[in-house]
Amino acid sequence: MLGLRSRIRHEFGFIRGNLSVLLVSWVLMNLVGSLPYIYFSLYVEELGGSPFIIGMISFVSFMACASVQFLGGYLADAYGRRWLIVSMTFGMAFSNLIFAFAPSWELILVGVLIQNLCLIYQPALMAMTADSVPSEKRGLGFSMIMFLSNLASVASPIIAGVLFLHYGTFEGVRIGFLIVTAFFLVAAVVRIKLKETLKTTTKSKNAKNVLKSYPQAVKEGLGVWRLLPRSMFFLFLINCIGSFSYALMDSYMVLYAIQSLGVKEFEWAVLMVWLTAIMILGALPCGKLVDRYGRTKPLLISWLVYVPFPLLFIYGNLPMLYFGFFLFGVSNALFMPGYSAMEADLVPKELRGKEVGCSQFVTYVLMAIGGLTGGLLYENVYAAFPFFVAFALVTVCTLLQIVLIREPDERHD
Repeated sequence: MLGLRSRIRHEFGFIRGNLSVLLVSWVLMNLVGSLPYIYFSLYVEELGGSPFIIGMISFVSFMACASVQFLGGYLADAYGRRWLIVSMTFGMAFSNLIFAFAPSWELILVGVLIQNLCLIYQPALMAMTADSVPSEKRGLGFSMIMFLSNLASVASPIIAGVLFLHYGTFEGVRIGFLIVTAFFLVAAVVRIKLKETLKTTTKSKNAKNVLKSYPQAVKEGLGVWRLLPRSMFFLFLINCIGSFSYALMDSYMVLYAIQSLGVKEFEWAVLMVWLTAIMILGALPCGKLVDRYGRTKPLLISWLVYVPFPLLFIYGNLPMLYFGFFLFGVSNALFMPGYSAMEADLVPKELRGKEVGCSQFVTYVLMAIGGLTGGLLYENVYAAFPFFVAFALVTVCTLLQIVLIREPDERHD
């Protein structure tokens, strides 16, 4: 018993301080975070939206998020991480009320705009997480985050399915957003306990100084790539292509499954539980693989198992969908710790906010274009076409991973 306790302490003793606070807040947010989004596209349709409108909502969402990533990265490195994380988590919480009471899809657009502007805190959050995980435990650390977050998120599709059965899509989604508001507010209060991880300037954080920082933020965000190894740029490039390909499909999977494949609404919720369960079961073993065998092999495997997913989805009956989401879950379980660990290895602490900000900006712009493009293709060409394009792009990502990505020679703390 003592030996087991000692081994657990050795493996997981790094989970303390900021990391423990972040984990508690992520568990709270992931318990209900995806709850109203299980049927979100159907909700938008009930508010008068079409597949193209769903794509436009996705476009506005990602473009709003992209617009603040440079500034978020700059502020995280110049003024510190904590104040951004805490204040914007409160903003995220209250923005859910707009979705809960929206009378039409037009107000959904307003809510999406406000909520994604609050994601200016993402570079600070990712930088603080990297700051808080020891270099030798990065694979396990990032997979532990994924494990606990996904374990908590199992509840969302189950609750969404129950709400659908009792209240239908429209009222069920509205209740879901109210539940999200309450849990996010609790998470924001928990994050007040975070401690700053970066020595920063004493310059005032007033609105004037923050807005004046934007041109400098863009300049330093773009310039950060001159200070980073080529492997980081190639890693970023592959992730951009993969993110665009996923955005082509993401908002339309539930529509295609229900309208083209004949999947029932509650069966879709069960499929989301299955996907989450796969990511939970794979998280810790995949994190150990990243620490033991390096970052590149798990990343390559993640792309290889992801390649068939779009085809399995569009030609799927229910058993094929379960198999497809199994592969998708394994891919996610491998990719998240592999990418995050390699990013932390390659980027010095003082540049992490800027690198994340620039990376997130480009990624979100591409996902915005991907979501809008997916809607146009889904509505005006034919429903399966976005999935075919995604399959081709994921194949390209796999080939680029083989050719361009090499294990880092040394790792930053």
